[in-house]
Amino acid sequence: MVQDSNDAASNMQIGEVARLTALTVDAIRYYERRALLPKARRSPGRFRLYCSEHVGRLVFIRQMQGLGFSLREIRQLLDLREHNQEACHEVKDLLKNKLEMVRSKIRKLEQLEHELVLDLRKCNRELADGNKQASTSCPILSRSPNGRKRGAS
Repeated sequence: MVQDSNDAASNMQIGEVARLTALTVDAIRYYERRALLPKARRSPGRFRLYCSEHVGRLVFIRQMQGLGFSLREIRQLLDLREHNQEACHEVKDLLKNKLEMVRSKIRKLEQLEHELVLDLRKCNRELADGNKQASTSCPILSRSPNGRKRGAS
């Protein structure tokens, strides 16, 4: 019996879908448990059988995760994708919120970078001064919890 290409595309097992989507089998099962992916029909041998729509949905999920969306947000996007023809405004709001979160993280990382650069300069200065006690009196290690050097008031 010969299967046509449409039939074969709707009878992919989980390993094939994992390969096509660059996801793990466990991730696919997890998305199914979380209802991000509709339950796959089963073969007579109880193997999950997926179709091209499943693959497209999994690729979308992976792409949205790559953009930093949480699974809750991805569920929201999937719902909009499936049930709302005019979802552009809602998607725009989600994107704006995500962008602001990313910009906030960037600002915090830049602040962290600045603090690390200052601390590294302190270490370099201490070592360049040829201070024999540099290994025991590192300016970073002798800092108190409030950020000041221990013993300084």
